Amino acid sequence: MVPDLAVMRANEVADRRLLEAIADWCERYTPLVGLDAPQGLFLDVTGVAHLFGGERALLDEIARAIERQGFSVSLALAGTAEAGQALARYKHGIIVAPGDEAEAVAPLPTQALNADPLTIHVLKRAGLKTIGQVAERQSYELAARFGASFVAQLERTLGRKGGPITPRTPLPDLMAERRFAEPIVTEDVIVATLLALGQSVAAILEARGQGARRLEACFFRADGEMRRIAIETGKPTRDAKAIARLFREKLDALADPLDPGFGFDLIRLSATYAENVKPSVVNLDANQSDEEVRFLIDQLAARFGAHRVLRFQPQDTHIPERATLAIPAQHIEPTKLAWEKMRGADEVPRRPLRLFANPQPVEVIAQTPDGPPLRFRWRRALHTVAHAEGPERITMEWWRHQMPEPTRDYFRIEDDAGRRFWLYRDGIARETARTRWFMHGVFA
Repeated sequence: MVPDLAVMRANEVADRRLLEAIADWCERYTPLVGLDAPQGLFLDVTGVAHLFGGERALLDEIARAIERQGFSVSLALAGTAEAGQALARYKHGIIVAPGDEAEAVAPLPTQALNADPLTIHVLKRAGLKTIGQVAERQSYELAARFGASFVAQLERTLGRKGGPITPRTPLPDLMAERRFAEPIVTEDVIVATLLALGQSVAAILEARGQGARRLEACFFRADGEMRRIAIETGKPTRDAKAIARLFREKLDALADPLDPGFGFDLIRLSATYAENVKPSVVNLDANQSDEEVRFLIDQLAARFGAHRVLRFQPQDTHIPERATLAIPAQHIEPTKLAWEKMRGADEVPRRPLRLFANPQPVEVIAQTPDGPPLRFRWRRALHTVAHAEGPERITMEWWRHQMPEPTRDYFRIEDDAGRRFWLYRDGIARETARTRWFMHGVFA
């Protein structure tokens, strides 16, 4: 019937990504944006309509903005999400006053209830073709036939009961934003805006006695794209200049640079995680190197990622590979454990410079009875032992494992070429018929 109709396969994954992109952009109106898949969105605009000139002006602006991006849109404003969902599909542009939801949705067909097709079919067979006709029935009758969930859905659609929507992103602790009459594109203006927003956020944080640990900047483009950039700090901060510098580091290090396109018409800075700042006494004569190191860690984390800036922390164990734990330097917490001193001032190192996370097997060609090997092969290379020290016996922690692990005898070994290794024997030689040897580290 329509020979020139263009037909293509539905791509649910791409449709979902597109809907999420539109939801991101709609956060310019409210941070409370939820998905109504596959083709809808929920926006909780409670308390924000006056910022756009009222409810009608807000609804018209959203419609115009989305239509400029090439989409068809139908909107409605009601007291509950379910009432707005039903009205948006059949009465585009309607604004329902609080308490008038039941009257507004009464003439709508039962399909607006967003129930499953079988339920809609049964309602039609029973002669109930509109929501108003369904609402005239007793709740216990509907619950007996369709279940309590259907009754709850009907009550919410009628505006009698309501609840919050589930936002896609957690609500920030606080935020500040700046709108531009003309979209901005230059990097200097963007950084200056972040500094000004950082000062606004810092003022709020100071009034609350808090500092931000994680901040997120949202850049809303005029053509409907939105970009999020986040930074983290090791300690709560409300220093606007430091915040701006960290964002500058992040922007410079982006693999996918920030593209302003036709310009940003809104920039928002949110403190997504804030903590109370503990008061401390500042000694003006003290060395400020700790603060400088912490800020350096924040800068490196902003440029390279927090998971790449690590710091070692001692652990309460004597097993070599478990004695330290590499933790992101920004998230490390003070510990009462101290580093164990392994050697004196005039002694040679007792632990290798490089310790393997997983000990590597070694083939022993010849060895002394109960002692170190005389010749061994590691990584296909044959080594002849010139000097050896040991053993250093380390018993495994039986209380941490269901199955007991064998005792280790460690040896510091130097081959005829001057290379030094840290080997251990898995199990005591006299107690096992066949011992195994492993390379656990190499010295400098």
